[in-house]
Amino acid sequence: MAVQNRYASFKSNRYTRYIVPVLFTVFFVWSIISTGISISDLISGYPNLANFIGCMFPPAWDVFIPLLHPAFETIQMAFLGTVFAVILSVPVALFAASNISPSKPVKVFARSIIATTRTVPDIAFALIFVSAVGLGPFPGILALSIHSVGMLGKLYAEAIEEIDPGPVEAVEAVGASKLQAIYYAVIPQATPSFVATTLYRFDTNVRSSIVLGLVGAGGIGFELIMAMRLFRYHELSTILIIIFIVVMFAEWVSGYIRVHIIGEEVLK
Repeated sequence: MAVQNRYASFKSNRYTRYIVPVLFTVFFVWSIISTGISISDLISGYPNLANFIGCMFPPAWDVFIPLLHPAFETIQMAFLGTVFAVILSVPVALFAASNISPSKPVKVFARSIIATTRTVPDIAFALIFVSAVGLGPFPGILALSIHSVGMLGKLYAEAIEEIDPGPVEAVEAVGASKLQAIYYAVIPQATPSFVATTLYRFDTNVRSSIVLGLVGAGGIGFELIMAMRLFRYHELSTILIIIFIVVMFAEWVSGYIRVHIIGEEVLK
């Protein structure tokens, strides 16, 4: 109802009703001109696109089984990156949450960590760690772990700030320390939100780990870029089929765990 009221107020304001569509149209046209979008280029490039797609069929099924190993490696990268990110994010979120942070300087420092890790893209972290520890899944895991702290830390902190202060006050009233109040009153209330956020991040990290393979971080993404560079287009289509299976599998696992831990009633 509140959203409907705000939307009705937005529509009734004559300035926003006319100025916003004009600004949207101007920026849309400016963006098309500046980025060089060309329908004629798309039409003229259609034969090359059709030829490229035609070269991908039929898929090379003989490499399907050997490619399962890098596919599992991709899932393992996402899993370990998410686990390490959770371990790093929980204390950062506790220090960043306004309602339980020990002091303002600590809160500002914790939020600066969250902002920094969110600002740097995961592929930039991957390039840094590849130069530091070499090619393979390890730099990908490090990149996913550090970059995920930005999102998980922010959403964890917001979940902590939204808890009911009553249980915390009740626990502290019977002589519990700050750490005991966090363990018995804060964490139990924020856990459902933590679980939902973590599963969503794992789902996102599966896709990100495929992209990180393009810069040498291992997994099925590395096989993808090698097939492109060596013009093995039949193998490329097999890799795309495996990527589709991996992404759907990650979504199914996340959804299954989310429903069985949080409950269908909460998710509705």
